[in-house]
Amino acid sequence: MSYSLLVPTSMGVRLTPAGRQPAHTGGTFTLQATSAETNVASISSSLGLPVKVLTTFVKGHPFAAFIRADLCGRGMDVEGPEVPQGGPWGYRHQINIADSGAGLRGPRVWNDRAGEVGRTLSAEDFDLDRIFEDEGVEMIHLSGLIAALAPTFSLTLAETAMQYGTRISFDLNYRASFWEGREAELRDTFKAIASLSDILIGNEEDFQLCLGIEGPAAGGKDLAGKTDAFRAMIGDIRRQYPRAKVVATTLREVLDAETHLWGAIVSDPERTAVIPPKVISVLDRIGGGDGFVGGLLYGLLKNWDIEKCAQFGWACGVLAVTLETDYARPADEEQIWSIWNGNARVKR
Repeated sequence: MSYSLLVPTSMGVRLTPAGRQPAHTGGTFTLQATSAETNVASISSSLGLPVKVLTTFVKGHPFAAFIRADLCGRGMDVEGPEVPQGGPWGYRHQINIADSGAGLRGPRVWNDRAGEVGRTLSAEDFDLDRIFEDEGVEMIHLSGLIAALAPTFSLTLAETAMQYGTRISFDLNYRASFWEGREAELRDTFKAIASLSDILIGNEEDFQLCLGIEGPAAGGKDLAGKTDAFRAMIGDIRRQYPRAKVVATTLREVLDAETHLWGAIVSDPERTAVIPPKVISVLDRIGGGDGFVGGLLYGLLKNWDIEKCAQFGWACGVLAVTLETDYARPADEEQIWSIWNGNARVKR
């Protein structure tokens, strides 16, 4: 296999105000390359597994060059066409403006996706037989963001992956603004992708809203309620989507912008691993869920048992929220296991 993990994505940039300040007050901003799918892939690429990104770029755009260099710097192979901008009102890379919040002032995120070049993604842009058969891919990860942005492209990738025996991971990632006016189309696409998936990730609301799985009412704000709601749904998820060997979710309660309770549930046919929520310190919450998914998939690629996968995913999420970037780049596995073990002592 040439690649352990393949992620299709629409890349953009994130602007983050310095010093945890609100975006609307202006000042100095940090620029970073971003997408949910490459946030996930960053765990595996940082820990030495070969990763490939399928995306598209605006030809000649400085953000395109910035993004390509960033992904290569994270150890990812990148493939994708370049689309002419088409003038100042044409295509561009999405811009994500997000502050980190502080204390009881929660973070605020503004997504500006007008003219997003990722909406042009098509299976015809790529030689899928070469990628999946000649190069070889062990696992593909799709998120509900790319599935809503480019539904036909995403479904074709899932069908091709299944044809070649590639494991499929699908994080439902429901976004109401993406679904508005497109509910029937996207529900059909999401159900089709989920029916092909080996790994399904989402909270109880994701499964209800994306796949129409009837279950208990959302667990409310208390984590015990969320835990019970999700565990009650696992049987229904497996009955409706029997290919899914692994079903997973994270559990989060926000005490303030810098202090969260963080837990997880990961289930396979043999057992369900529950990580009770623990207090964690947060520098920037964005990307924590992606870090969890990235760590979980890394463990599955390493063929670890489900409890070890859950622990590693939980700790990768913790690492992600201590960073100014919305992706984590672990130094090594030892760093992640030190987080899991609560060992924050200096390493010399």
